[in-house]
Amino acid sequence: MKTTTVSAALSALSLCLCPAMGQTIAPEFASDYSFTDLGSASNVPASYGGLFIRPSEPNTLYLAGSANTGNGALYAVPLSRDVDGRITGFAGPGTRVADAPNNDGGIVLDPGGLVSFARYPTNAYGQIDLATGLVVNNIDLTAFGVAASSSSVNFIPANYPGAGGMRIASWSGGQYYEIDYSVGAGGIISIHGATQVVGSTLPGGPEGFAYVPLGSAQFANPSMIVSEYSAGSVAVYEMDSNGNPIIASRRLFMSGLTGAEGAAIDPVTGAFLFSTFGGGNRVVVVDGFEVPAPGALALAAGAGLVALRRRR
Repeated sequence: MKTTTVSAALSALSLCLCPAMGQTIAPEFASDYSFTDLGSASNVPASYGGLFIRPSEPNTLYLAGSANTGNGALYAVPLSRDVDGRITGFAGPGTRVADAPNNDGGIVLDPGGLVSFARYPTNAYGQIDLATGLVVNNIDLTAFGVAASSSSVNFIPANYPGAGGMRIASWSGGQYYEIDYSVGAGGIISIHGATQVVGSTLPGGPEGFAYVPLGSAQFANPSMIVSEYSAGSVAVYEMDSNGNPIIASRRLFMSGLTGAEGAAIDPVTGAFLFSTFGGGNRVVVVDGFEVPAPGALALAAGAGLVALRRRR
């Protein structure tokens, strides 16, 4: 991964090259949270990028394959759940459903009803229309001052500080940006500016990030959860009044990983899911989080908003 800075990545990873099965929940959280390693999804080519579940399709995992390459694509993978709704495994092989060239850790449903994704190493932002399987938008982020290269994108859900805000992070420097954007006809997003958030640079080589379901155990304040590729870990941060990470609040959530990549919240149970780029190319589900309230993910899932302008 990240072929333009391989030596830097290998140097960081030399501190944490643990086998995939060496992953553990940090002691602080172990009494409330547990994980299930689902392994690799059949028919989804390595290396894995980001992932998400649509609220309207709770038994389908969308998982990006061939990440960081021009052949990158999005795959629909059927899921198995137990009687309580918890994800227990894959129910079949993945099916290619869309182009996703140069996909990276961040790939999410967006306010326009499309799929937004960060593109590495091209330092771009793109959108996918699942109805056609095509990329319908591509924006060069270098022109807006975003550090090469973008690795993740997300939109802050309702009821969190900064709700509706668009955020982009870069690998490996961890630069974190507030994005001024609007949603136009057909859900196409236009970017009008990017402002680096002083004091919110993410350590550990950030990839995908998501928002911890409100009311979850040991999370008294709104928080975000980040897959740290370079550090081989997952960390959590409290959010400030603008919805940005408070770096001093960082707590290690999970360690012993190789290539922590995507990040997503299960709309059914609130479980946190992440993928790995390398490390066996796996999907891991962490249970114990609060079930999201009905409609809590509505903004991120897209409500067909038109000409909506979101600033800081």
